[in-house]
Amino acid sequence: MTLPNDTERLQAAVDATIQKHWKAYLIEGILLLVFGFAAILLPLLASLTIAILLGWLFLISGVAGLAFSFWARQAPGFWWSLISAILAVIVGVLLIAQPVQGILTLTFVIGVYFLAEGVATIMYALQHRGRMSERWGWMLAAGVLDILVAFIIISGWPGTAAWAIGLLVGINLVFGGTSLIALALAARNKA
Repeated sequence: MTLPNDTERLQAAVDATIQKHWKAYLIEGILLLVFGFAAILLPLLASLTIAILLGWLFLISGVAGLAFSFWARQAPGFWWSLISAILAVIVGVLLIAQPVQGILTLTFVIGVYFLAEGVATIMYALQHRGRMSERWGWMLAAGVLDILVAFIIISGWPGTAAWAIGLLVGINLVFGGTSLIALALAARNKA
C-alpha cells in the first residue's frame, strides 16, 4: 500500500525526471505532431502504413507464439496456444500481402467499435445522471459523437476506408504530440 508520504515522493521523482528530460518530451511531442499532421494530410497512405505495421506485428507475435507453443508443448492449453499463433501468422501475412483489403476490414471494425462505445457511453451517462452533476452531459455528448462518427464510417463504407483510419490516428497523434509539448514546456519553465 502506498502511503501519502510515498505518493508525494513518487510524484516528486516523476516531476524531477520530467524536468530533467523535458527536451526529450519536447522532441517526441514535435515528432508526434509532424506524423499526426502527415497522417491527416495523407490519410490513405497512413491507413496503408498502419495496416502493414499491424500485419508485421501479428506476424512477429504469431511466429513467437508458435515457437513458445512448441517449446512449452507439455503445458496445458497447447492446442489453443498453437491455434492462436497460427491465426496471428495468417492475419499478419494477409495484412502485409493485401493491406487495402485489411484497411477495408479494419475500417468496418472501427465503425462498429465507435457504435458500441457510443451506446455504452450514453447508457453510462444516463445511469449516472444524478450523481455526476454537469459531467454526465459531457459523457452523453461524447457518446452521441461516437455514434455520429460510427454512422459516418459505416454508412460510407467501403469509401471511408480511404481516410478513416489515417485521419483518426492522425488526430490522436496531434493531440498526443500537443500534450507532450505542453508538458515539456511546463517542465522547462519550472526548472
